[in-house]
Amino acid sequence: MQFVIGKGSECAKGDACLLLENRAERESSDMCPADVLILVGIGSNRGDSIGIVLESVERLRVFARGAVRSSSLWRTSPVDCPPDSGDFVNAVAAFEPRSGLTPEILLAGLKQMECEFGREATPVRNAPRELDLDLLIYGDETRVTPQFVLPHPRAAERRFVMAPAAEVAAEFRWPGTEATVAELLARIEDEGTVERLAVGARTSSASASSA
Repeated sequence: MQFVIGKGSECAKGDACLLLENRAERESSDMCPADVLILVGIGSNRGDSIGIVLESVERLRVFARGAVRSSSLWRTSPVDCPPDSGDFVNAVAAFEPRSGLTPEILLAGLKQMECEFGREATPVRNAPRELDLDLLIYGDETRVTPQFVLPHPRAAERRFVMAPAAEVAAEFRWPGTEATVAELLARIEDEGTVERLAVGARTSSASASSA
């Protein structure tokens, strides 16, 4: 089996589509326990942000074993962004990984998906973008590499992440802490605007061919 993310022609830079190979047959260590929980943070503040976030949730099904659970959509004020940045639409998706998926493979797929929705590299930190996908947690996995850190190093301090995360994983204990997502949310003191939108939480079932 292979994980195929979109089509090469959809990428803003015209790069060939990233092909993610399932290495389960070659590396048994890649097999994922059924109780591994993945949380992906989703955000957009450029273009049709509501449509982009909803479609990206559907696209995450390629990585999931079973259903993808999505929080409500939240309108949130920009944090650490350039002046005049627009509000974000945020959500968090939760799912269990398909066999053969690793944090590194998933991260590469998320970056590819951002590209397909039109996000381009820019020297401006936190510039407006069509799609921002953050790998928040991957079970109890930890990573500290130049490419990424697991768990996400700032997620537990951000209301715009933890409010939607509490809708899909309130009782999950955040790796490296003794606190649940709900408890971490209650500790956040920032006054940023976080408003739940009328678009409700939902579950997106994986296709019958999911492994």
